[in-house]
Amino acid sequence: MSTVIENLLLRKQKLVEQLERVPSVEDRDKIEHQLEQINTALDFLDRPGSKDAQ
Repeated sequence: MSTVIENLLLRKQKLVEQLERVPSVEDRDKIEHQLEQINTALDFLDRPGSKDAQ
């Protein structure tokens, strides 16, 4: 389980770094959408009572 969270956090960090360098609004929108998906997944995995959190 922690490996999944670590991978998501690593991917999130890389996307945030990309976001700082990307000039195109379209590319920024794509990256922000991916960040939203990662945050949603992290929130889900961090919920108490999640079946995987045991």
